[in-house]
Amino acid sequence: MTHDQIIILAILFITMLMFLWGRWRHDMVAAGSLLACILTGLVPAEDAFNGLSHPAVITVACVLVLSRGLQTSGAVDVLTRQLLPIKAGTTLSIAALTGLGAILSAFMNNVGALALLMPVAIQTARRQELPPGRVLMPLAFGTILGGMTTLIGTPPNLIVSGFRAATGSSAFAMFDYTPVGLAVAVLGGAFVALIGWRLVPERKQAGVEGFDSGAYITEARVPEGCKAEGQTLREIEQALEQADAQVLGLVRNEVRVTPPNPRRRARAGDILIIEAEAETLANALSSLGLKLEEAKPAKNESKKKDAGTEAENDEQEETSESVSEPSDEIVLMELVILPNSDLLGRSARGIQLRTRYGVNLLAVSRQGQRSVTRLRALVFQAGDLLLMQGAPEALSEFATSAGCVPLAERDLRIPDKGKALTAAAIMATAVGAAAFGILPAAVSFAAGVLASMALRTVPPRSVYSAVDWPVVVLLGALIPVAGVMESTHTAQLIARLLLDGVAQGHAIVALALILVVTMTLSDLMNNAATAAVMCPIAIGTANQLGANADPFLMAVAIGGSCAFLTPIGHQNNTLILGPGGFHFGDYWRLGLPLELLVVLVSIPMLLWVWPL
Repeated sequence: MTHDQIIILAILFITMLMFLWGRWRHDMVAAGSLLACILTGLVPAEDAFNGLSHPAVITVACVLVLSRGLQTSGAVDVLTRQLLPIKAGTTLSIAALTGLGAILSAFMNNVGALALLMPVAIQTARRQELPPGRVLMPLAFGTILGGMTTLIGTPPNLIVSGFRAATGSSAFAMFDYTPVGLAVAVLGGAFVALIGWRLVPERKQAGVEGFDSGAYITEARVPEGCKAEGQTLREIEQALEQADAQVLGLVRNEVRVTPPNPRRRARAGDILIIEAEAETLANALSSLGLKLEEAKPAKNESKKKDAGTEAENDEQEETSESVSEPSDEIVLMELVILPNSDLLGRSARGIQLRTRYGVNLLAVSRQGQRSVTRLRALVFQAGDLLLMQGAPEALSEFATSAGCVPLAERDLRIPDKGKALTAAAIMATAVGAAAFGILPAAVSFAAGVLASMALRTVPPRSVYSAVDWPVVVLLGALIPVAGVMESTHTAQLIARLLLDGVAQGHAIVALALILVVTMTLSDLMNNAATAAVMCPIAIGTANQLGANADPFLMAVAIGGSCAFLTPIGHQNNTLILGPGGFHFGDYWRLGLPLELLVVLVSIPMLLWVWPL
């Protein structure tokens, strides 16, 4: 063993210990590993940051941006409403949700796919009278399985493709992963949906009492030409039933009618008072083409005695109009009013929300009670839940100064059909250009990002916030470190030890060993880091055996995506930890049989599709 091999092995050992320890974020650990290689002379200083320009890194960043376009445009919401059965049994509901999650994660970031479908999963659990975790875990595992089916489905696939290109072969193409990945995803998903969900332990949702906001009372305007115009209120209520919403009142020409006649027809400009859950509010509005009615301050709402104050009010009203203009960075946040809040006894109109803070009041929930007061005139009480709209910093400022506590940011997307189609077309074009070899993957998806910015399916200001920068830094830092393993022949050394000590020269045993070791590491550390560490070992193993390196690299891709035993192995497992009320040891009950199934399915498929 050479001096350089001892140094890189020591660095890798410490790096993996740091990953397992979890005290430092994974990008910090990767950057420290790269710095150690530079200081010890294993990586030339002038080449230290070449990893950031690696095609895999560029592609990961671009796919994250395009995924954001699919999310914010509402394209996924439209697909969800079309494909998920509303009135189905438990098994069919879980199977449909798991399948949709797998399909989405094949072409967009799998964390984003899970985040989009989590509210649907929780609603499904309530409808089926199941603990949330019994729907959330199958969904999370389904999105992980779906990611292994395409080049862009998950970062490990891109890393593996990059290492193949480094061996002198061409990089893996868009659907080279599909034959093996699809077989694993279909059989794994079927097991999870038909049998596996029953293995998930029953846990109560963490913090459910604090986040159960109940129904919101909100106001929605009937725009000219929308589906609701001309319909009777009875017809509108029937359409809203699927979203668990109902009409409580009607405002026409500033006159409120409560309760309204069911035979009354809605006219353009009418305001409907609607009761709906926060999670179903978007569906309730978009199904009929209704628009949220913002709580605007009334014109000349207070007359001041002196001219100076009147001028100030006029100036504030003009400011109010400018504040209400659409912004690229608008979010919805749920706030609870504290007992000592300055809002107590006041209304949205009285405190001039839009003028002073640049935020809008969209809905109010008050312990299940219904109000007969217009939203902008409703007098706030302690414990009221407010659904607010505005820029994140404006909402934070309002919460701090008014005495409110943010409960949760609500991602309420009312689909824009034009933008949804545009976002889907951009993603499909980028995928097609990469799949058919018209453009390299990194160039194709970078062009897609530019198109998304130009057509505003992703606002330019949101492009950089859409990128998961810790993952980008992790990849950019570990690629040069992995290169050291190759240049110092350390990967071949590890491969020889594995072959001699365990596989004893048998190629199939070695292939299974690479898969199992990768899966084990992926359960304990970041999957992108696992792929970067294991790819050189896989290539070294193939070289030692004189075999084709492709099945060994594919085994790394499969193993890097299959982290089902712990909540720390994959971000999707972490995301469901709280909402599902899970403990650290709950994952293996479904995860262990699923990983065994993955091994049993993938080894024969690897040998068939990618012969040794």
